[in-house]
Amino acid sequence: MDEADGTEELQPLDYIFSVEILNEGVDIVEVNQVIMLRPTESPIVFIQQLGRGLRKAEGKEFVVILDFIGNYNNNFMIPVALSGDRSYNPDTIRKYVISGNSTIPGASTVHFDEIAKNKIFDSIDKIKGMRSIIRESYISLKNRLGRVPYLLDFYKNGQIDPLVIIREYKTYQAFLETIEKDTYTGKISEQELLILEYLSKTILSGVRPYELEILKRVLNKDIIYVDKMKSEFKEKYGYIVENSAFENAVEILQGRFISNEAEYEKYRNIELVEIDEVQTSERIYRVRWFEERLQNMEFYKQLQDIVDVGLSRYEDKYSKEQDEKSIFVLYEKYSRRDVSFLMNCGKDLSSTMYGMKRINDDVFIFVTYHKEESKEDNKKYIDGKPDYADVFEDNMIFRWDSQMGKGIESSYVKSVIDATRRHLLIKKSDAETNFYYMGQFDIINVKPDKKTDNKGKERDIAKFKVKLHHAVRDDLLRYLQSNIRNEEIKPI
Repeated sequence: MDEADGTEELQPLDYIFSVEILNEGVDIVEVNQVIMLRPTESPIVFIQQLGRGLRKAEGKEFVVILDFIGNYNNNFMIPVALSGDRSYNPDTIRKYVISGNSTIPGASTVHFDEIAKNKIFDSIDKIKGMRSIIRESYISLKNRLGRVPYLLDFYKNGQIDPLVIIREYKTYQAFLETIEKDTYTGKISEQELLILEYLSKTILSGVRPYELEILKRVLNKDIIYVDKMKSEFKEKYGYIVENSAFENAVEILQGRFISNEAEYEKYRNIELVEIDEVQTSERIYRVRWFEERLQNMEFYKQLQDIVDVGLSRYEDKYSKEQDEKSIFVLYEKYSRRDVSFLMNCGKDLSSTMYGMKRINDDVFIFVTYHKEESKEDNKKYIDGKPDYADVFEDNMIFRWDSQMGKGIESSYVKSVIDATRRHLLIKKSDAETNFYYMGQFDIINVKPDKKTDNKGKERDIAKFKVKLHHAVRDDLLRYLQSNIRNEEIKPI
């Protein structure tokens, strides 16, 4: 009711106070102020409450949110609410805050000031209660579908990211058994669970399609021929894959992508497929014991689920035009494990990838843009993390310091200088596990220098000035460079 239509007996309402009544399912589109007076640790409830004010109406230009109870302490929920993204993947939330207007749908705009951004980034780094969020998302999706959802259902319906679920539970089977308890009837063996764990850890992220496409086929066929598969790849993805890449993919599906002896002992009996040569053509076939296990329909369904999610992620994130025909996609995020995977290393070399790693003709520089400071009075740096002067001068020029003790004549420095291709990967802080791929770079110059370690000893280093092949996106550069300390942010 408009104020002009009011009578002595009937006046329009200025405020409505409710408890557990107007959280969801009620659209009073004219609401232009939401006052929060009760705490909630549920992002879903918070988003529903905030959403009461986010409906458009004639004459409504903005909405004011007043939070008197401190729900803003979970600041990561704000970009989740505004973007409509329910994946709860920290990288996705950061991406929304970084890019803001470029990802919000329609003609709407959103702006986070620098203090708000940094408080949100800090909140993202410290997300708590993820298992409760996963449970709420599962129950909501199950009620909507009328059945037990699988990982692909979460992905296709824009719910919590399957990788977040796997990060918490290792396998979807373990999650189902936890949440459904005795009512869940899909039983699998210990060996089948190991296979699901290994594949979820290795190929679910979808950073490349080879293993996924092979597994997709051997789930339904005894034998597949490499030449035919190469033709299918060329037609589907637009590029030719070498036989060596398929051979490496087979090794991955044989449980060999491990980082240490403990993982080897755990996964060494996985071996799902074999490869051999018949006349002039290679063929891939599934081993007998794997074929027998595929008779377990629940195991088969979860394998198919991993394949479907992995291929969907690849098509959405990694099949776009790549940087200089590289296997890496500019500004996507990769772990050190992903680099080992994509470079056909044969096993996970992430434990040996620190500031620099040379792999054949390629060299990879891994940078944490903001280093933590040592809290001990007698130390300048946290042990193992000297304060390297790694910094962007502008969108193209980056300065990077070599490891302490690696001077300009060292094999370490020469490995960087002599590489055919040089790649830069950066994360903002240690709160992030993955790195943004910033592309390839050329070296402008290298100069010798010294740096004092925690023992007061001067050590040789080399100072690099490099130029990227592509200018860094402004929003991403601002994100990496922003560094407002908590003590500088005064409570409002």
